[in-house]
Amino acid sequence: MSNQRIKTPCVGLCSTVYGDLVCRGCKRFHHEVVNWNLYGDEEKRAVWRRLESLLVQVMEAKVEVFDALSLRRQLEERQVRFLPEQSPYCWAYQLIARGSRVINRLEAYGLVLLPEFRDWTLPALRDAIDREFFLLSEAHYERYIAPRFLREGMEIRV
Repeated sequence: MSNQRIKTPCVGLCSTVYGDLVCRGCKRFHHEVVNWNLYGDEEKRAVWRRLESLLVQVMEAKVEVFDALSLRRQLEERQVRFLPEQSPYCWAYQLIARGSRVINRLEAYGLVLLPEFRDWTLPALRDAIDREFFLLSEAHYERYIAPRFLREGMEIRV
């Protein structure tokens, strides 16, 4: 695997430049994308933890990681970048996101699709995971972040 440390959640598909409040690529909030390089380690860790928890929620509903060691080995052999400190379910997402068109037997990677998704193609599953991850991030923004920004905007006007 590349020795290069993943320094940002950015995946190079930023939609915040087009006005989205949640990036469709990395799922960060617009202010997190803009301020990322100003954040300290703890702020960055908080963003990474939120993204991880939302992605794990989506992934656990669709796949089972039955052999995390095998999954990790496969990722390393194929030089798929992942964060070792994250959940194996995040690793599984990286595998599916990068290899959905070339993987024939998911079991060889230590993964199995849950019964309700076994007839899905991996590209279709990847797209569904990405959509659900985005919707969860957007819902989190609307529930916890937007009201704070609205309140702060009101205080400035008063």
